[in-house]
Amino acid sequence: MIRSLKRKTEEEKRWENFEREAMPLSPDLFRVAMYLKRDRDLAEDLLQETMMQGLKSFHRYETGTNCKAWLTTIMYNTHYKQLRKQTNMKLVADPEDRIAQTLAFEPSIPQKLTDEDVIEAVKKVPSLFREVILLCDVEDFSYKEISAMLEIPIGTVMSRLHRGRKLLRGELAIIARDYGIGEDADRDNVAMFTSKGGKS
Repeated sequence: MIRSLKRKTEEEKRWENFEREAMPLSPDLFRVAMYLKRDRDLAEDLLQETMMQGLKSFHRYETGTNCKAWLTTIMYNTHYKQLRKQTNMKLVADPEDRIAQTLAFEPSIPQKLTDEDVIEAVKKVPSLFREVILLCDVEDFSYKEISAMLEIPIGTVMSRLHRGRKLLRGELAIIARDYGIGEDADRDNVAMFTSKGGKS
């Protein structure tokens, strides 16, 4: 009986810690889920499953570390498990190199573009690179955290981010030309979105 009461107290304490550290991150995690699923209902299901798995495993979480990164890693793992069940995924040797061969010059990004323009340009970047751009430049995770989430080397994270930003600049330059914005107008003003310094 005493042992049962003790276990209940520990479970209550774990739930309280989870409510304090994890639950406030739901809006950020839902944004990541929407990127992964591109459907509100599926994203809500993924978020719920992530939170359930997070609560079950919360005894493994080290208090004071990056809870958002920890939960995002669980979300990615859950998402890919779901994909494996739905489809037979075939991995190619190095799709990055093939896509990189099509990269042209790296134009600067005019400052007069709207947020909607940037979002549309990001959607046109191949998912392999878009994923890292969003985790780094939007969600503000470090290279090390992204490496753990995606289970790829830090060097690969940096490579994909570099190539992805090049592709994004190219898409933004096309949109700018459609608006009649000259390439030289803002040559010295590269958007913050694609010009962040390195992260450790």
